[in-house]
Amino acid sequence: MVDGYNFINAWENLRKIAEEDLDSARKKLIDILADFSGYKGYKITIVFDSHLVKGSMRRKETISNVEVIFTKEGETADNYIEQYVYKNSKNEKIGVVTSDYLEQLIILGDGALRIPPRELIHEIEHYRKEIEKKEKEKMYKNSKLEDALEDDIIRKLEKFKKNLE
Repeated sequence: MVDGYNFINAWENLRKIAEEDLDSARKKLIDILADFSGYKGYKITIVFDSHLVKGSMRRKETISNVEVIFTKEGETADNYIEQYVYKNSKNEKIGVVTSDYLEQLIILGDGALRIPPRELIHEIEHYRKEIEKKEKEKMYKNSKLEDALEDDIIRKLEKFKKNLE
């Protein structure tokens, strides 16, 4: 489980996006975590605060295999996460991503794992580098010498080859 706004504010790239457009930062976070979830096989839930939005009802949706929850009026992401952990930590392994120290203590006491945002950011950046490296290796293995040569050089080599035959 990820405390959405807490995580956005902990990651400089997302924080900068949020300063301009919070909705874009939310979408970017969902995209990043959906990719990460697919790569690692984790079930990820992102919880966003809506506690100050008058009349808001709790809303759940699934976007790219990531469960996204917007809390109801008067309910913080911390409240939702604490209740979920309390009810479910005995039946499932739950990790909570938040930098909120009090939240970390509460979820640890209820049996969940605490994951500092810096740790998840590092893990995401590491997996992205792994994927990039694998893609470069794949491109390198599939590349041919003729793909790197200009057309006029290829023609000259073909002409040279014909002369040898």
